[in-house]
Amino acid sequence: MSPWFRYSLIRLGLFGATFSLLMVLGIIWWASALFATAISFAVSYIFFYKLRTQVAADFAERVSKSKDTDEDSAIEDGEIDSEGNR
Repeated sequence: MSPWFRYSLIRLGLFGATFSLLMVLGIIWWASALFATAISFAVSYIFFYKLRTQVAADFAERVSKSKDTDEDSAIEDGEIDSEGNR
């Protein structure tokens, strides 16, 4: 299972469980959503460092692969940049 998918499921699960608990406790829906968002962010930031690092590494790898350009594109980008300096 990809780190993106696991991390997303964990975050959504934390949000859903927290939101449901707050709704059962009788807190209005918009406050429950706000608190659930903050709590799920804090818990995932503190306790899921390793998984978050894996997601970031996967993202960086995808970005570096997408930056592979051909020579013509590099020349065109250089010409566009030089036109801006005139």
